[in-house]
Amino acid sequence: MRKQASMRILAKILSLAVFTMATVLAAAFTVPPYGAPTPVELRCEYLKNPLGIDDLHPRLCWKTDTTKDGWQSVRGIMESAYRILVASSPEKLSKEEGDLWDSGKVVSEQSQNVEYAGKPMATRQRCHWKVKIWDPNGRVSAWSAPAQWTMGLLNAEDWQAHWITADKRNNAPLQGLPLLRASFRVEKPVRRAELFICGLGFYEARLNGTPLDDAVLEPGWTNYRKTCLYRVHDLTGRIVAGENILGVMLGNGMYNVVGGRYTKFTGSFGSPKLVAQLDIEYTDGTTSRVVTDESWKTALGPIVFSCIYGGEDYDARKECAGWDRSGFDASAWQAAEKCEGPGGRLSTRSASPIKVMETLKTAKVSQPRPGLWVYDLGQNFSGWPKLSVQGQAGATVKMITGELLDQSGLVSQGSSGSPVWFAYTLKGDGTEIWEPRFSYTGFRYVQVEGAVPASETTVGSGLPRIQNIEGRFLYSDVAVNGAFSCSNPDVNRVHALILAAIKSNFKSVLTDCPHREKLGWLECTHLLAGCFMYNYDCARFYEKIATDMRDAQLDDGMVPDIAPEFVVFSGGFRDSPEWGSACVIAPWRAYQMNGDVRILEAQYETMKRYVGYLGGKAKKDILSHGLGDWYDIGPRGPGESQLTSLGLTATGVYYQDIDILRQVAGLLGKNDDARTYEKLADEVMNAFNGAFFHAEKNQYDRNSQTGNALPLVLGLVSPARQAAVLDNLVSDVAQNGNRVTAGDVGFYYVIQALLKGGRSDVLYAMLCQTNGPGYMYQLRMNATSLTEAWDTNPISSQNHCMLGHIEEWFYSGLLGIRADAPGFRKIVVAPQMAGDLTWAKGHYDSQYGRIASNWKRDANTLTMEVTIPENTTATVYVPTSNATGITESGTPASQAQGVKFLRTEKETAVYEVGSGVYHFKSML
Repeated sequence: MRKQASMRILAKILSLAVFTMATVLAAAFTVPPYGAPTPVELRCEYLKNPLGIDDLHPRLCWKTDTTKDGWQSVRGIMESAYRILVASSPEKLSKEEGDLWDSGKVVSEQSQNVEYAGKPMATRQRCHWKVKIWDPNGRVSAWSAPAQWTMGLLNAEDWQAHWITADKRNNAPLQGLPLLRASFRVEKPVRRAELFICGLGFYEARLNGTPLDDAVLEPGWTNYRKTCLYRVHDLTGRIVAGENILGVMLGNGMYNVVGGRYTKFTGSFGSPKLVAQLDIEYTDGTTSRVVTDESWKTALGPIVFSCIYGGEDYDARKECAGWDRSGFDASAWQAAEKCEGPGGRLSTRSASPIKVMETLKTAKVSQPRPGLWVYDLGQNFSGWPKLSVQGQAGATVKMITGELLDQSGLVSQGSSGSPVWFAYTLKGDGTEIWEPRFSYTGFRYVQVEGAVPASETTVGSGLPRIQNIEGRFLYSDVAVNGAFSCSNPDVNRVHALILAAIKSNFKSVLTDCPHREKLGWLECTHLLAGCFMYNYDCARFYEKIATDMRDAQLDDGMVPDIAPEFVVFSGGFRDSPEWGSACVIAPWRAYQMNGDVRILEAQYETMKRYVGYLGGKAKKDILSHGLGDWYDIGPRGPGESQLTSLGLTATGVYYQDIDILRQVAGLLGKNDDARTYEKLADEVMNAFNGAFFHAEKNQYDRNSQTGNALPLVLGLVSPARQAAVLDNLVSDVAQNGNRVTAGDVGFYYVIQALLKGGRSDVLYAMLCQTNGPGYMYQLRMNATSLTEAWDTNPISSQNHCMLGHIEEWFYSGLLGIRADAPGFRKIVVAPQMAGDLTWAKGHYDSQYGRIASNWKRDANTLTMEVTIPENTTATVYVPTSNATGITESGTPASQAQGVKFLRTEKETAVYEVGSGVYHFKSML
């Protein structure tokens, strides 16, 4: 097994403690007189029935079904053991023959990230599995419903396909994007067929005229010289008798940015190319294979221009009707050419696919100038327009997208990069519907040239007539893990504002903005980790980000500010500790949320090398380079830190890296490393306080919000000074009219410092202030997505998630849902009720199940409903003025089933509970 021995021991000790406590709590419960609840929601590598797993020890997980058989009202449900069967066929599994793995009865409460430990995995191995569990009383559940996973191509030699291209000339722009097709015949029944495919930069694959799925912008962006992502498609049942056609359209993406309109940069890994392999098994036991080689045919398609930044043009007159179906005459097409791939290892370890997740309707149409119409889609978002139009062949409709309108009502691209547009040339065949395939942008408005709305009767009689324009909102197709709402409608609008920005930048990398840059600036991956993870299932997303950072790391250990590093910047824009430290902090935050140590195992050497790099740059343990608290509010316009010294944030995150690395080393059983980093952390702490702490004033650095908050959060302030430093932070907020002055980096630490210090009242005042730039100001300026600058500056992006740190507080502060052990195996529910809020409600779906926190208060009464998932325990904090008067489900809390009183803290009663739903009522 891959885990280190000491890490196993530590995990067992923690699990035993949790299990023992939960068993005590459960002892008094009334439980149904039959078997344990049945395992459900089986997952492999966080996915349901995944294809193409390329890890030899896949992680398995499950939850328990308490919705049936009288379990709904039972509290304190725990597992005590499990048994997993993995079989090579459904028949063997149904007979309880685990020919690949029979774990036997394993005495453990573990239900998450159980590593497969059976026979060695083979390429294309199909694995069928199920699990049953025991409860602490020895009762056994029924077997779960069966699930499965399929292995990918595990070895380089398993790939018999060749990379092919329409043109070997590197960086030579074709007059359009290529189509590729292959014909193959099937004359006998098919038992199994799987397609393994990677098309760079983007691809859309079809079988017999039908897209293989609804994913777009595939594959995910990577450093193609090190990693290329492929997908696996199960085509069993889709292949027909006789001739079949595989058709592939290729796009440029980030792989081939050649310019032509607006670009953030130009650069290329080569011309678009494809590798694909279709393995077919027949019912008679024979096999066949279709691979990319010179037998494939290629021609230019109707996409005549495509740039990931500048837009896309489509000429419908150039369509090859039926090119991806049987019967098409491809005799005039050219043979594809074999070529070298970009060099990266082919892998399926990708983030979730991007899809069209929402469709936005036109909210308003205006005519700011004769011949120009502007369609307002009502929401700033990330995607592309979808056009429905009628007109004569050869007419072109040009759609200019933008986030804002200028004073005359025309679309402005000042915040998003210019020129960008999408153009469609009609073929003249009734109503034509088109949307781009390989380019997207961020926008709200669409300015149309060369066409008129269908309702227009006074002008443009010869122009194409637009039937409809819609917005297609693209983001990752992942499970929604969280929900939040409260009694203040404006706070709910801020929540929606931030979510719009999160979704807009939730691609295969966490982009800074969906238009002007589209780059994976790394600071948000750790500063906004909670914002993403409380709302969405980001486990695989963060593993993909970790791979991107490993691939981007330089020989000297530096991790650049962006990953993948498609373009090399200079100075702080390439080497800023607050950005590069994501290679340490982001995996750690993923571990805290998901409880899966594997991301730390994979990232450990990258972490060590980066901390070593920073140590080499430090002078007497102090770093003073980078961007600092980017976009803070000072006397000058936004940019590099103005109110806080570069050294404070750079050295602070350096210490944070070291402290995390110390803990990771301990988890992985690397005790010598742990001692080394503990010593280094002490040295940096002393240097930090010597350089930045002003003892006579209990202030750090220049007494900025960031200056005082960051050391409080990182434990750099001595216990005797913490209250005074917190008071200085609170005073600064008040002196600034409750306005935020911290920037991209510091605001996260401000929120965490106030939350940790029990001052959510200050955070709420900051959130709701209307005296100047801030969240409410953005709403007042009609923003529909979080903007890059606090003051909605129109030259800055209008769709940036980087200042969305308050989102995490909605869950961890107002709802009070926090992890007390990695992966929420132990839970804290400690809502901090703030300001004029009378209620808040929401939930977070952890790996174990739903954690819900709903509270409501009137003048002197508080009601709290708390839901804790099975196989976990929780500490619940109930605000009260009278701890002895608290009830739970109408019973004095001290007598309630499964509720254990622990202590009182600052007008709060603290209880320990197991799984279940609890209703507390107290006097305030």
